[in-house]
Amino acid sequence: MNRFAPVRKRLMAVRKFPIAPVIFILIMGAFIYGVSTVSKSKVMNEKELLEDALQRDIVHCYAVEGMYPPSIRYIEEHYGLIYDKEKFIINYVNEGDNIAPSVIIIER
Repeated sequence: MNRFAPVRKRLMAVRKFPIAPVIFILIMGAFIYGVSTVSKSKVMNEKELLEDALQRDIVHCYAVEGMYPPSIRYIEEHYGLIYDKEKFIINYVNEGDNIAPSVIIIER
């Protein structure tokens, strides 16, 4: 029986190691990673929806009025475009009545 004593001591040393805090830290790390991934995909989805809505309103304005909208403010007032101005910046450059505007959406 004496020859198995060192193995028992090693097992006892392993049991004394606090495994619960390590598991807790791993679970919290996975949770935080998951939340950040979902948040990033949500912002990308919002940006795509804003691009689609803006393009739809621009084309609708051209079809109805025969000219492209002169500004973003015009689209907001006449076509009901609503977006989070604290989250996105829209760079809208109108080059003429019959030339499609250049639109760039930037996340803040």
